[in-house]
Amino acid sequence: EIRKKEELVRKYYAPKSPRPHFSFDDFLGDSPCFRALLEKARCFALTDETVLITGESGTGKEVMASSIHNASRRRAGSFLAKNCASIPATLMESELFGYEKGAFTGASVNGKTGLFEQASKGTIFLDEIGDMSLNLQARLLRVLQEKQIMRLGSDKVIDVDIRILAATNKDLREAIAQKEFRE
Repeated sequence: EIRKKEELVRKYYAPKSPRPHFSFDDFLGDSPCFRALLEKARCFALTDETVLITGESGTGKEVMASSIHNASRRRAGSFLAKNCASIPATLMESELFGYEKGAFTGASVNGKTGLFEQASKGTIFLDEIGDMSLNLQARLLRVLQEKQIMRLGSDKVIDVDIRILAATNKDLREAIAQKEFRE
């Protein structure tokens, strides 16, 4: 009963953002390699696994993520996107995980629900994940492995039912070798 009420509260307070409107039909290309890529992406859409999309800037990584979400069983849920390179790591942590009231100076007196909670039953898209700080990567690893988060300033573990799609234009193997990205 508590979980049902929690889901109702999450649904009521979830940000009213537009649904992603891209689908696999929006891609243009007819080469055998491109058709194979789209077929793989359609297969990924049928799973709940985390997907890393790589490619140069401007190649449609977010369009691909949106298409995967819209072809998945989570298509009725939220699709929240966050650019990991756009804000400082400390602010990104509070954006993703949320925080309790009084967690830090300047925090809202009511606390804040993070994007991982807001995306419950849906998908979160982490763009430019190759630019995420090593400390934040460690916290993200917990989410990937356990599907659990802890708000900043809290000792309560919260289960989250989310799918994570991520994208980068960086060579992550090289970044791992240079100790700039966690293996």
